[in-house]
Amino acid sequence: MKLDRTDKRILQALQANAKMSNQELAERVGLSPSPCLRRVRQLEEAGVIERYATLLNRSKLGLKLMALVSISMDRHTPERFNHFESIIQSYPEVLECNLITGQDADYILKIVVPDMEFYQEFLLGKLTRIEGVTGVHTSFVLRNIVTKTAVPLNHLSS
Repeated sequence: MKLDRTDKRILQALQANAKMSNQELAERVGLSPSPCLRRVRQLEEAGVIERYATLLNRSKLGLKLMALVSISMDRHTPERFNHFESIIQSYPEVLECNLITGQDADYILKIVVPDMEFYQEFLLGKLTRIEGVTGVHTSFVLRNIVTKTAVPLNHLSS
């Protein structure tokens, strides 16, 4: 799908506030409501817009501890990786799971939990019990400097 300047403005506006009405979005991007809605539907159907989400303040919900966890696997086979990935997706504490290269680890996880005691239970009761996990290295986030959900669009032609 080729995106034009209007599509780019729609995407930027929705990334900033997906809750805005179609009327407000249309005004913001300089379209009338019907063509604006049609464009949004096209972006959704093309998969450019995957889904809409509500962002929560994890700290206000008592999720004070964030950890970046490196996971090493015993074998690098599709079956082993598929098994790990299917299990890790079921853990609500895991915000991100990325298969990586260039490190000693195979995966990097981003985990949020209320406190160190909860993390210990998660580590010993869940992570280390997954078949194939041979190493776990945890780094705790002291302070989050940048958190973004919006992807950059400046590489798209205007």
